[in-house]
Amino acid sequence: MSHYHTPLDLVRSRPVEGPVACARPDRLTIAASWFQNNFPGEVLYAVKSNPSAWVIDTLYAAGMRWFDVASLNEVELIASRCPDATMAFMHPVKSRRAIHSAYFDHGVRIFVLDCEAELEKILAETGYAKDMTLVVRIAVSNDGATLPLAGKFGASEDDAVDLIQRVRTYADELGVSFHVGSQCMAPSAYRAAMLDVSRLIKRAAVTVDIVDVGGGFPVAYPGMTPPPLSEYVAAIENAFEEMMVLENADLWCEPGRALCAESTSILTRVELVKGDQVYLNDGAYGTLFDLVHMKWPYPIRVHRPKGEPSAQTAAFRLYGPTCDAIDAVAAPIELPADLSEGDVIEFALMGAYGVAMATRFNGFGEVETETVSDFPWVSVYDRPVADVASGHEDENDRVVSFPRLNRRRRNRIMKRR
Repeated sequence: MSHYHTPLDLVRSRPVEGPVACARPDRLTIAASWFQNNFPGEVLYAVKSNPSAWVIDTLYAAGMRWFDVASLNEVELIASRCPDATMAFMHPVKSRRAIHSAYFDHGVRIFVLDCEAELEKILAETGYAKDMTLVVRIAVSNDGATLPLAGKFGASEDDAVDLIQRVRTYADELGVSFHVGSQCMAPSAYRAAMLDVSRLIKRAAVTVDIVDVGGGFPVAYPGMTPPPLSEYVAAIENAFEEMMVLENADLWCEPGRALCAESTSILTRVELVKGDQVYLNDGAYGTLFDLVHMKWPYPIRVHRPKGEPSAQTAAFRLYGPTCDAIDAVAAPIELPADLSEGDVIEFALMGAYGVAMATRFNGFGEVETETVSDFPWVSVYDRPVADVASGHEDENDRVVSFPRLNRRRRNRIMKRR
């Protein structure tokens, strides 16, 4: 990768023949440090949100050692780049081959499930191993999420109690997990879900070793200003103290979007302007999947290889490079009125589910990656870059002073250390 101070420097130095991912590794370091310093438990990076090698390497260098993997390919990726990492196979439905290989070839000992049929697969393919951590995923409300994920996974309230009881008989350590939905805008959603899960644990009358609150932590997209992340952590920790779990139970989270969204923007070149129609070299089958299909809002700015675009704007409709008619952004977008061929449109906060979603349909989809230094957008992390980048961080910084901790949290920290 080459390095440029800003994307504009890149645009004026070289052509943008295909989409270019502008990587900002320092934003990953800031996000990873924030979660490791503030979340009172283990932080598992959700690899599916961005499995780029530079992302994995940067998070590893920032101290991340736990990874939420969702496929055998992701298991192999982490195993190849992070030899001492702990992997949790958190997809509730896995092939028998994936389970077998993850356990025997790559040392995975953590598996999630949400039904008895999946439990039977895990047990059979691991030879009824006695050293597994089994996590029961439970369905919860997604009312606070911008993108609800309910319906596909999660044991129902009617099934969860029996499933938790059965899994307890096989698990070396038993966990429960849930997902409140993507881009959750209400910290209270975590508390509500945790207390609902706690009631199920009480009914099951078994000991639980781990509570995994999943992902869903938000980013500051246009029109989506979330509460401070500290409020999410406070809501989670306060609810955890009320849950019916072991005194030294562990608390996990699986951020994906919140860790990597700020790390990348995407540069796309205008290939043709036809009235109010703008044709780009990337679209719905590439890194702009969420912009098109999820109607996700992103910060946008335009770079011109020579000169400056007009300050006046007009509404344009954006189309991707494929021959498919659905490769189009539904709502018009305000762009410089004199937008023309060769201009480059930058979509910011695309580090999550941008490059990861690109396909090769119609022969498109190749994405280059370069690094840049600027970050002119709103961040959910208020810690100055210099604090993280300076390297003057004490090894105990991630744990606040013990007098501020209650007994359960103090026990969890000592157990981890």
